[in-house]
Amino acid sequence: MTADASGVAAPFFPGQTIVRRDVLRGRVWSATPVRVISDTPEALLVSHWPGVQLLSPRRYLDALHSGLPEDRFRLIRELGAGQWELCQRPWRDTTVLTRVSPGDWFSVHRFYDVSHRPGIWYVNFERPAARTASGYDTCDLSIDLVVSPDLSSYQWKDEDEYAVGREAGFISDDEHENIERAKTSVLRLLARREGPFAGDWSEWRKDPDWPTPVLNA
Repeated sequence: MTADASGVAAPFFPGQTIVRRDVLRGRVWSATPVRVISDTPEALLVSHWPGVQLLSPRRYLDALHSGLPEDRFRLIRELGAGQWELCQRPWRDTTVLTRVSPGDWFSVHRFYDVSHRPGIWYVNFERPAARTASGYDTCDLSIDLVVSPDLSSYQWKDEDEYAVGREAGFISDDEHENIERAKTSVLRLLARREGPFAGDWSEWRKDPDWPTPVLNA
């Protein structure tokens, strides 16, 4: 993203590599390189797929490998305390199309399997995106909504992590209030098939000529 002569930030261009970062108290705690699909005043659409190398907290990898809730809780407590170590990890198994709208306390993701069959929708509740020269910064606030491929049903995910985040000071009272409003908004959009749920993303395909995005691109 660059600025034009008026000082207004220009949109990212299709195919451009940008970086989505989670930032807490001025420090990065995750980074994902993504390709831009489109960038309009209404929404930024980006994608990443198997083979992309991400930066994540080492404790997150521990939780992935162990599957133990306590390792997930340790991660949240370490974030709340400002103590984490970053390491690289590969994204596996799914292609993800992500929609981020200005001012929203959530982003919406559509997952596709290795044969590019569309799967679940996933709503990630997070701080509103702040544009940077190389992408955008946000902060994942733990709680998520998993929606069936046909939008007919949903279930909440990681409510236990959210509760630990509240206790650990990772999620402030102000953020909690914004998330509660965002949850109501998302369920309304889902029920009405509006906003990110208005279109059918099932036919979307990434450009086969695009190389895998990397963090140093």
